[in-house]
Amino acid sequence: MLDEIKERLETEIETLTHELNVELPERIATAVELGDLRENAEYKSALERQQFIQARIGHLAKRMSELSKIDVKAMPADRVGFGSKVTILDTELDEEMTFTLVAGDFMDLDAGQVSMASPIGSGLLGAKEGSEVTVQLPRGERTFRVKGLVTLPQQLGLT
Repeated sequence: MLDEIKERLETEIETLTHELNVELPERIATAVELGDLRENAEYKSALERQQFIQARIGHLAKRMSELSKIDVKAMPADRVGFGSKVTILDTELDEEMTFTLVAGDFMDLDAGQVSMASPIGSGLLGAKEGSEVTVQLPRGERTFRVKGLVTLPQQLGLT
């Protein structure tokens, strides 16, 4: 999981760096040729895009740094945490859900991922298999039972 996230970040950084160093200078040069820069929408648009890309690359670089600090061996092997695949039962609705807990930046709902910062994600952090957790959701309080848990250390064969 960590390798997939790092790969996605690296790909996005490469794409943005190419746009910043190749495509945007060409757009800016073309806009400069059009004349008066004070009223040149193409020029202003290119500069705004340049600022956005620089900020995004900085954010992604920070995320890469944070990911490199994650020590999977130090993560608890029996509690819900980053990368855990969790199956829960909504005790009121008798509905079962399975998902993987990820950081919000890397969330893919179609792939069955839930952010650790979401109400369900943060409510389940630290829970053990078999435990019940009450979570405050926008539609009210819900109680979930952790029916299945495969932590990131277990997925990587470290336990």
